[in-house]
Amino acid sequence: MAFSQNYYAQIVDDQGRGLGEVLVDRYTGAVYPEPGPNMMWNRGPAGWSAPARYDLEAAKQLAADFLNGFLPGARIVEEQAFSGYYTFDFGRDGIEGMLSINAYTGEVWIHGWHGPFLGEDE
Repeated sequence: MAFSQNYYAQIVDDQGRGLGEVLVDRYTGAVYPEPGPNMMWNRGPAGWSAPARYDLEAAKQLAADFLNGFLPGARIVEEQAFSGYYTFDFGRDGIEGMLSINAYTGEVWIHGWHGPFLGEDE
């Protein structure tokens, strides 16, 4: 995904489970772990067996409830489960931003470091 401040990518295993999130500097090409949930909440491969309080659907509802107040009219566009949290792309007419929900506490973390969304390539 291309944003005004960086490129963003998800690292997934062969079953499609999220392993981590990375950012790429748009000018130097340097790759580094995404800050926030990726560094604070990611429980790694061992975390997949730990029971979470919120499954994907419950986390999606928490995200939708948050968006009702944060950006009325926004909806979840895409989702990805990581070990310990979920990341959601959201927007009104396409992607406008990204947020994560902690699978154990329900905390919401807006990814405010990307800048405006420019586009994506699969």
